[in-house]
Amino acid sequence: MNKPTRTRAITGTALALAVSAVLTACGGGATSSDTEAKTSPRAKAVAVKDPLVATFDGGLYVLDGESLKVAGTIELPGFNRLNPAGDDSHVIVSTDAGFRVLNATEQTLTDIEYKGAKPGHVVRHAGKTVLFTDGTGEVNVFDPDDISGGEKPRGRTYTSAEPHHGVAIELSNGELLSTLGTEEKRTGALVLDKNNKEIKRNEKCPGVHGEAAAKGEAIGIGCEDGILIYKDGKFTKVDAPDDYGRIGNQSGSDASPILLGDYKTDPEAELERPTRISLINTETGKLRLVDLGTSYSFRSLGRGPNGEALLLGTNGTLHVIDPETGKVDKEIPVVDEWQEPLDWQQPRPTLFVRDHTAYVSEPGKRKLHAIDIEAGKKVTSVTLPKSTNELSGVIAGH
Repeated sequence: MNKPTRTRAITGTALALAVSAVLTACGGGATSSDTEAKTSPRAKAVAVKDPLVATFDGGLYVLDGESLKVAGTIELPGFNRLNPAGDDSHVIVSTDAGFRVLNATEQTLTDIEYKGAKPGHVVRHAGKTVLFTDGTGEVNVFDPDDISGGEKPRGRTYTSAEPHHGVAIELSNGELLSTLGTEEKRTGALVLDKNNKEIKRNEKCPGVHGEAAAKGEAIGIGCEDGILIYKDGKFTKVDAPDDYGRIGNQSGSDASPILLGDYKTDPEAELERPTRISLINTETGKLRLVDLGTSYSFRSLGRGPNGEALLLGTNGTLHVIDPETGKVDKEIPVVDEWQEPLDWQQPRPTLFVRDHTAYVSEPGKRKLHAIDIEAGKKVTSVTLPKSTNELSGVIAGH
């Protein structure tokens, strides 16, 4: 999740299905005490296996992971964002009032909520899920297995010195890496020990944004002039070849030491539509730029089951890239050509990857496609009742 969450009112009446959970919530400007969930009487929903979740104007679709058919609809006003919670049942929904936990297999919003203005990045790593609330600077860490009982888990908390659009990740040894910044300026990251005592700091990462983990637990966070790597207790800065070379969105894989990132060079652009991607080797500290000849958006990056770098281009093609060489191994036609909208909250084709399958939404046609990454072909396509925006699903183990 790689853009700041901004509250705005969105109108629209969600399509109600017999299995839907109905949520009545206040729109933009609501405080935590103003929002109350109300569930209408209905028959118990049939559990969905490996569910996907997609947002639409006014709510959420819960989809069967194999057939892609709508299994349930949940009404939820506002601009909502989605991330896997880290188990085989739940998805984190970022709402106007904070983070909420959706039981996707049962198609119901739970009572678990982390309230706070501008809920931002959700990170899964080393068996822990970390939430960063931009409006308060609060970090919440929990074991995703602890949400299965329906109660809010007791987890680690940390509050940044000042609120900012940030991100945090807990490492396998209990260290917590969290960004540094204010609402006006972001500068780098610090590392805390298990007792939240600061042990490392690096402020040579202007405009810090986003994170990803590579093989060997190398953590990368993006900068406006390259990327900052934290590995084995040390920070290393990998400089961009340009004075302004922003890597604001990254995707990592436990199967590869190489991170996939975007790459932008125009600080004055209202919206830059780059055609180059960055491949950052966390073992050698080398950065490679690859021009794919097509632009993409922040929802275009992903990784395959064997560490393949995946990118959905505006030419409608899913590019399967060897991260070691930068060579495009496969070009899989998926959707029609499209253009990234100026407003980052507006719908555009979105990539979500789980195991050997890449899921791609096509909002202009109300479609959702499933692609077998290794076979290099589309295996399932459906037309949904309404055009969708964000796309995610359950992912167990991380």
